[in-house]
Amino acid sequence: MSDKFHDECGVVGVYGHLDAANLAYLGLYALQHRGQESAGIVASNNGEMHLEVGMGLVADVFSDTRLKKLPGNIAIGHNRYSTTGVSGIKNAQPCLIDYAGGTMALGHNGNLVNATEIRKELGAAGAIFQSANDSEVIVHLMAQSQCNLFVDRAVAALSQVKGAYSIVLMSENELIAARDPQGFRPLCLGKLEGAYVVASESCVMDLVEAEFIREIEPGELILINQSGVKSFFPFPKTPTKQCVFEHIYFSRPDSNLFGRSVYSVRMLMGRALAIEKPVDADVVVPVPDSGVISAMGYSEEAGIPFQMGLIRNHYVGRTFIEPQSQIRDFGVKIKLNAVKPVIEGKRVIIIDDSIVRGTTSKKIVKMLREVGAREVHVRISSPPTTHSCFYGIDTPDKNELIASSMDVEQTCKYLGADSLHYISLEKMLGIFGEQKGDFCAACFDGDYPVDITGLDESAKQLGLF
Repeated sequence: MSDKFHDECGVVGVYGHLDAANLAYLGLYALQHRGQESAGIVASNNGEMHLEVGMGLVADVFSDTRLKKLPGNIAIGHNRYSTTGVSGIKNAQPCLIDYAGGTMALGHNGNLVNATEIRKELGAAGAIFQSANDSEVIVHLMAQSQCNLFVDRAVAALSQVKGAYSIVLMSENELIAARDPQGFRPLCLGKLEGAYVVASESCVMDLVEAEFIREIEPGELILINQSGVKSFFPFPKTPTKQCVFEHIYFSRPDSNLFGRSVYSVRMLMGRALAIEKPVDADVVVPVPDSGVISAMGYSEEAGIPFQMGLIRNHYVGRTFIEPQSQIRDFGVKIKLNAVKPVIEGKRVIIIDDSIVRGTTSKKIVKMLREVGAREVHVRISSPPTTHSCFYGIDTPDKNELIASSMDVEQTCKYLGADSLHYISLEKMLGIFGEQKGDFCAACFDGDYPVDITGLDESAKQLGLF
């Protein structure tokens, strides 16, 4: 039913708070949008580490009883999203293992492009893998390291992997957070009553009432222990390539990341759309929820009224039982419904963040026509998506991306719209000013900043093992 990209997961870590697991639990609530398949928390209590993990939403996995099993002042948490075929409790995170140096746990957001190669080498050397996710190779590399210190094991392991990672690691008495040298995925640091919090997005700090200190920088590794916070830059410096889709779609609008307010950036994207391709119309309507803020920006710039002409059902689960009788466009209608008084007889501009396969957009256009729209003009606040991502985003096969096989005119005809315009890549990146070169836009231009040689470019991002 989904016709959107999905981020793989969100991570949170807490050091030095008596209610570390409870704070991690709240953090996972704030990051629920980053992964809805599984949730887990590991906590350390006087050197003993305990894991609670399960399939489903945070509210489904954690009860008061389960949280009471997680005492201690250090904790990490993880929300996961995965593609069909690799779903299951064995792939849920955090990972918790015993090894020669003690016990450690890991939570990872991203994707390692050389994981298959490393996995084969480790397997040939006798390593036994418990899951099908790429994150586990980091655990094995750390366990095999000859270094004595936990932080040195982490550096040794992360120096061997390539790709995207925003990661939290914990031992019995230390917490580590790190971002890959390109900084694909976000990670930030906060402070609460002498305790420290790390999380994928700053909205976590707002919820737990922690002070936002700063973002963890690309290529930075921070160690948190009883001595405080120490910062390291142990990896070779490389150009920053942060994921621009974090601002387009993935991150919550109330977060700040990569030095910018997500809300403000989406407003500017909407304004840029109105300037780049204006059209006479009566009403601007967003595809909720991700198109709302860009639609507000478009409306303000164009001077055309903003209306919620599509209403979203927020209580649709991951699966539903389709009726035996044939109801047209059932998959879209269970999620969205048009408001006839807003649409009927109007020239409508519909705003969305992206078009992936185009199937949902086509059904939305049809829905608007059926309730009486005179014209339907589609405006997209990202460029045409023509390539798959290999850095932590679940994308369809390249040949399933409508923009990889159809130009704008052909896509417009397929959607049944009166006009279609995507924001240009130049215009979108221009919103970031001097930072525009700091972003990865490989899904739009095919310019992959980390070599993906050996990977099948048409493969689904998580179909690794």
